[in-house]
Amino acid sequence: MENVLKKLSVLYVEDETDIRKSLTNAVQSEFKAFLTAGDGDEGIKKFKKYKFDIVITDLLMPVKDGLSLAREIKAMSKNTLVIVLSAFSEKDKLLGAIDAGVDKYLIKPIYPDELLLMIEELARQKFSSGNVIEIGGGYEFDKNRRVLIKEGKTITLTKKEIVFISFLAEHLDFFASHEEIKRHVWNQKSSNAAIRTFIKRIREKTDKDFIKNVPSLGYKIFTKQ
Repeated sequence: MENVLKKLSVLYVEDETDIRKSLTNAVQSEFKAFLTAGDGDEGIKKFKKYKFDIVITDLLMPVKDGLSLAREIKAMSKNTLVIVLSAFSEKDKLLGAIDAGVDKYLIKPIYPDELLLMIEELARQKFSSGNVIEIGGGYEFDKNRRVLIKEGKTITLTKKEIVFISFLAEHLDFFASHEEIKRHVWNQKSSNAAIRTFIKRIREKTDKDFIKNVPSLGYKIFTKQ
């Protein structure tokens, strides 16, 4: 069975040093990447610097609490899974978590094995293989997260580049005409010269053969394995 956890990058935010170290030692080897932060403010800074699939955070912390952290993360990346850990089960705390867009609210104590099983279940639901298009050449396009990935690493793209690659990935056996590109990417008129410059930038970020030119017709993703 596919090891979902090994594909995930995790940020764990906890202000209690002993608790943070204990849980980190117990689970970090299960993930692709596992970073920690000592409070919500540090957590936001690390989230902005790195791309995380999952954020696990304590509820009560100095500087910035877990719900405030969750709201900021969801505002920046709605597809990132956020799990809040708390000793509180009061109704207002639970409602606050719902309002913040939290994906799971767990009551302490938290046992590592149970946490791993829960994360795996959430990840399979959120990042199911049906949402990932195998392009070839080591490339994948995640439709849910709207990111291009090569050999596990996310390639930074602009919004227009994501729209373009998403369209081509959904139609791997076909080419996109110049008119389709103009309509789907710009929603307005654009010159063929501008499209060529646009394609050139994508090739610089991927490979020179990633986007194949179909002479006089348009472009398609090169899918040679």
